[in-house]
Amino acid sequence: MPDRVKRCATSLFGLPPTCLPLSAPRATDPTAVDLELEQGLARLGYPGLAYRKKPGARRNPVDLLLMALSADDLDPRLMEALPWLLLSFDGYNCEEFVARAKSLDLQNRLGFTVALARRVAVRNPVYRNRLDELQRLEQSLERSRLAREDTYGRREMSERMRTWLREHRSQEAEHWNLLSDFKPEHLPYDRPNPGTLAQLPEGR
Repeated sequence: MPDRVKRCATSLFGLPPTCLPLSAPRATDPTAVDLELEQGLARLGYPGLAYRKKPGARRNPVDLLLMALSADDLDPRLMEALPWLLLSFDGYNCEEFVARAKSLDLQNRLGFTVALARRVAVRNPVYRNRLDELQRLEQSLERSRLAREDTYGRREMSERMRTWLREHRSQEAEHWNLLSDFKPEHLPYDRPNPGTLAQLPEGR
């Protein structure tokens, strides 16, 4: 199905943005990643960037996630939005998603992002319905976990900082061999907002 038709069908039938066509792999100017990701998140409805939204086409969350995870240095405000993409939309093609991540050697960074999202889904009832799919995706990535040490969102750091992170990182970061102190409690959507629980549909 041509990409234009997919876009029209996604809009017409109210399908999740995970049904949008995926972009062909391409090199992205590091100076443009933050702006592209910011607009991609804003157009998908990320609350923290709603005020930055400009007209333009929505992108598949897979595109945004892999573009962000390919960057060695990323604005922390954008990093904290990545698990939200996994929590807010369903319909991810697990097999294709994992294959694309592996082709870019991003399975550890993606695995850690999925682990963060899963922990939020456990802690916040608003996202509890995403738990099963997140667990399946995490298990699929587990089979291709890399042994080499990597960073998450920030490449340049002193050896002293690297040592500190090895000692203070979460179990998830250690499992995925990443130097990061990023944790669910750092995310603005880790806990439901006041009154959210009362608005949840019964049985969710």
